[in-house]
Amino acid sequence: MIEEQDVTGKILYEDADHKFIWLGTENRYRKGVIQTMQYLIIDRGRGILLDPGGVHLFSRVVASVSRYISIDKIDTIFFSHQDPDVSSGIALWLGVTDAKVYISSLWTRFLPHFGIVDTSRMIAIEDKGGSIKLASGAELKMIPAHFMHSPGQFALYDSRAKILFTGDIGAAVFGDGDETLFVEDFREHIPLIQGFHTRYMASNSVVRKWCQLVGRLDPEMIAPQHGAIYKGKTAKEFLSWLSELRCGTDLLDQYFGA
Repeated sequence: MIEEQDVTGKILYEDADHKFIWLGTENRYRKGVIQTMQYLIIDRGRGILLDPGGVHLFSRVVASVSRYISIDKIDTIFFSHQDPDVSSGIALWLGVTDAKVYISSLWTRFLPHFGIVDTSRMIAIEDKGGSIKLASGAELKMIPAHFMHSPGQFALYDSRAKILFTGDIGAAVFGDGDETLFVEDFREHIPLIQGFHTRYMASNSVVRKWCQLVGRLDPEMIAPQHGAIYKGKTAKEFLSWLSELRCGTDLLDQYFGA
């Protein structure tokens, strides 16, 4: 179970110029609402917010961010993909910050449906990805993760913290009150991730290619938007498991009843 002191956030990496912060979660799941986790990178006093979430989470995430940095110092917001649990609060965030928003080029024209009038701060990420250079010299690499599960999805690798933020990749579904901050035993964690990844990831050819790509980065942590964080050994175990997973179109007969 997530400890009470961790509900409001935890610093996952810190040096003199750079921090990578998990912004906490609700004390308990709301019935019928997907549990989500948000992250904040602070580099030389400026903030980068990762998948800040939906409208109903806005006040909680603002409070969590404010424990570490003033809201007006958020310069960048990164969206891994377009789902409402990731991005439906975007109009509120643009109202309280001057941040630029990075999102796949597939989804920039959909964001106005969340109430955005001025799209001048939208930066479209091209399919092959890109990078964001920070003042400290750190680099945030936008890693293609298309079809996992969104056709326009990206992971974000913090080269200084050696943490890979993966959006929905690695997501776990816990029972009420059973959530943990870190994956302690990967084998015991598999039942919590199997169903989601089998159904939502496009195919083994896709997940295998992505695992090869991010495996070369050798991340020390893999931080998804739902569930728990993979650290050290469990990060490697997750990539190994995912690379062998039959999923999506590998299982068409199962889904179409043939």
